[in-house]
Amino acid sequence: HVCSSSPPGPAGRCFLRKILHTSSISLPRGCVRYQGDSQDSSALPGSSHHGQSQLRNVASSGAIKKHQKSLSAWFSHQPNEERQFGPSFSLDAVHVDPVIRESSLEEILKPSPGLTIQNQLQQPRRKVISLHNLFDVDACGRQVKNVVLYGTVGTGKSTLIKKMVVDWCHGRLPRFELVIPFSCEDLSHSHAHVSLRRLITKKYQHLRDVVPVLEASNLRVLFILNGLERLNLDFRLAGTELCCDPNEPVPPSAIVVNLLRKYLLPEASIIVTTRPSAVRRIPGKYVGRYAEICGFSDTNLQKLYFQMRLSQPGCSGEESQERSSAEQENLVEMLSRNLERHNQITAACFLPSYCWLVCTTLHFLYFTRMVPPSQTLTGIYTSFLRLNFSGEVLDSTDPNHISMMKYAAKTVGKLAYEGVMSRKTCFSEEDLRQCFEVEMKTESELNLLEVFRSDVFRFFLSPCVQPGKEHTFVFTIPAMQEYLAALYVVLGEKKTLAQRVGKELSEVVGKVSEDVAVVLNIVSKVLPLRFLPVLFNLLKIFPRYFSRVSGKGRDAIAHTMAEELFKEEDYYNDDVLDQINSSILGVEGPMRHPDEAPDDEVFELFPIFMGGILSRRNRAILEQLGCSIKNLAAFEIAKAMKKTVIRKSRKGLPPSELMDYLFFLHEFQNERFTAEAVRSLRTVNLSSVKMTPLKCSVLASVMSTTSHEVEELNLTSCNLDSSSLRTLFPVLLRCKALHLQLNSLGSDACKEIRDLLLHDKCVVSSLRLANNPVGEQGARYLAEALAGNRSLSQLSLLHTALGDPGAEAIAQHLPENQHLQELNLGYNSLTDTAALRVVEVAKRHETLDKVHLYFNDISEAGKRALDSLRMDRDGVRALVFLTAGTDVSDYWSHILSVVQRNLPFWDRERVRQHLALLLQDLESSRSQTANPWRKAKFLRVESEVKKMLGKLQDGSL
Repeated sequence: HVCSSSPPGPAGRCFLRKILHTSSISLPRGCVRYQGDSQDSSALPGSSHHGQSQLRNVASSGAIKKHQKSLSAWFSHQPNEERQFGPSFSLDAVHVDPVIRESSLEEILKPSPGLTIQNQLQQPRRKVISLHNLFDVDACGRQVKNVVLYGTVGTGKSTLIKKMVVDWCHGRLPRFELVIPFSCEDLSHSHAHVSLRRLITKKYQHLRDVVPVLEASNLRVLFILNGLERLNLDFRLAGTELCCDPNEPVPPSAIVVNLLRKYLLPEASIIVTTRPSAVRRIPGKYVGRYAEICGFSDTNLQKLYFQMRLSQPGCSGEESQERSSAEQENLVEMLSRNLERHNQITAACFLPSYCWLVCTTLHFLYFTRMVPPSQTLTGIYTSFLRLNFSGEVLDSTDPNHISMMKYAAKTVGKLAYEGVMSRKTCFSEEDLRQCFEVEMKTESELNLLEVFRSDVFRFFLSPCVQPGKEHTFVFTIPAMQEYLAALYVVLGEKKTLAQRVGKELSEVVGKVSEDVAVVLNIVSKVLPLRFLPVLFNLLKIFPRYFSRVSGKGRDAIAHTMAEELFKEEDYYNDDVLDQINSSILGVEGPMRHPDEAPDDEVFELFPIFMGGILSRRNRAILEQLGCSIKNLAAFEIAKAMKKTVIRKSRKGLPPSELMDYLFFLHEFQNERFTAEAVRSLRTVNLSSVKMTPLKCSVLASVMSTTSHEVEELNLTSCNLDSSSLRTLFPVLLRCKALHLQLNSLGSDACKEIRDLLLHDKCVVSSLRLANNPVGEQGARYLAEALAGNRSLSQLSLLHTALGDPGAEAIAQHLPENQHLQELNLGYNSLTDTAALRVVEVAKRHETLDKVHLYFNDISEAGKRALDSLRMDRDGVRALVFLTAGTDVSDYWSHILSVVQRNLPFWDRERVRQHLALLLQDLESSRSQTANPWRKAKFLRVESEVKKMLGKLQDGSL
């Protein structure tokens, strides 16, 4: 028992090597599997127990510990998509095990039932088994050695295996002393003969000392073979010979076959992951247990995943901890409520990969403070497809090796496109048959369709949960329909029969002409026949002609994009980002009655995805998936878009549609095109668009492509705050007229506005801050800005809670300003003292000639004092009441229109009191004049005020 007391590490390994090089331990091959008992122990040189102790020391040696450390680092590594679209989390932090159910070969081979929501979410109650119990004894009490774990695309097979390896590395899988994972994709690319020993040491160098004694040491070894569908296995003896020697070089597929046959390392356990279509490649006699990954078929698992994922620290960026935590909790709560409604999203999140997509999209919508150039919604969907397909071929046994994503783009993409064009999201079996089976002509095509149906179909399409439509299908995630429709169009799959035949014929003639050209050139030198040059030129005509036809096809793509982007029937919908948010979190409020007619389907993401797919980064990813979009094609489409998209954008767009257009430009990621498009936007009206941090970033990113001045930027009622202003700072600098009313902008925001107005490149001449809680401190910041600003001519602080201290701060700094022409301090609870102070300063100002002071707490005496400072004597006009002495004020209609416009945001009782005072003032002034013309004017204004008071009391205003 010397070895059992030897410490692990280099000393132990040296002692092990010494033992292995002695003749006394050189065992014949037949003795390698020897288990040993008391009777036969004398047959071996030395004690069998002693030898096995020496060998089993490998399990505790430093080699395996180094192997664990290496595996842990590699399998804990998150893909680029995980790090790019949100904070990167460890598997331990956010992993939720999917449901695994025990299955059988008979169940796999029998025809699948109708794909309804009941069959998908309420599967037969097969036994649920955990990942760590897959190798427990079967129902007959036999020890399970080979396990086949299968599941459709997106169910989380690879993630589950990664978690299993990480668990073993951290000591949470004690059943096995050594785990050796292999990627079948890697093995499929290796055509050279190699021994099992060399294969292991080539992948895992730390196991050099372990592999030579793998059999003799009785280590509990687990081989993981991930993605068996990538390998073509032949279990016939004529196809794959028997091999029990780990040192014998054979093809990699032969190693896998003999491991599963239990002819090579028979005591080793093996777990195989594969798609359903490839399960039958392994004969049933070699499989101890079949297990199906059923995804998150339990809604509680979906909730748990979202809770863990969205509640992670750092998910919300650099915002304050309290605010971010509250927003995260609110998101989880809204998502949970939507799941409880048995919404379509519940069927979608049956696939764990779609749960990832939901969380990533929410992170993009809510926690994106600054948009990196490469971060787009199209990029999220493209990367999502790469995560799930990663260049896989649909069927490795098919000689054409058709890309799975390319096949989906041609078939499901066609279905998606026809749905977008006909404005429908539900598809019948007949619709599916038209898109999938109409062009099936060969056995190979039918086989590919069968593989697609079993492995991939549920990734894209799922049964509709809407009552009465249980036997129809919808796209698992609504936006995926628009993405695939866009991909279908951009790939050029939308062709007429003539275009398809023409392309194939052009390629054939083009190749032939190259060969014939060489022959004709030689023959023409020997035989001076005049027809040869003519024939040579004719061969070249067809490819050139077809290139012109294909160019028109790209014009058609640009035309489709423009038509869909500027559809007038979609002008007054929510912008696309809000639509995505509603599709994930649901719409708060009463549920729609089942008999109520649904709203028309909206497909405004379709043209945006078309632009996004054309970006260089997304084209590079799609190239990896087998969907090639050439640079020349993208260039020609962009060139054609300038004639259509930019021209149509010059027409006035409603705010939500303009936001969609800006988002389209961001997704397109073409700086030259965007700059040309933005230069045509002299007025940007986004009023009432909820400007989230993401939308602010998109606006700033798109507008930064040029440096031209913007005549007007309207951000009224856009939910802006101080951080929004910081994001938009470079854009605001270039705006002449800036509308920021109704945004709850407090003192912090006013500090940002002060910095904006004091910037030497600021060109803001008109600033409207009405109906914002500016307050006294905010007024002080704005007063400082007035003192140093050189561009502002109009400033509206109507209804901004200034009070007398705020007005005093502005009056104090007003003399230092030399450009202001109009100042609105209406509805700010100013008293006589503050109002007179402002007007006294204003009358000495060089350029200021109009001060609005209506709806303030100004007494009759204050009114008379202000009236004495009229324009004809002091050069300033103070708009206080509807009267001016014994005449009607020239600005009475302006004052009443301001009241009517802002009434929804003002205190109605206070407005009623002010209107009553204005009415008394009008009646008093009318009684003091004998001029009939003036009396008539007074009566007209009084009737307008009475009418407004009546509507206010009735609630109709």
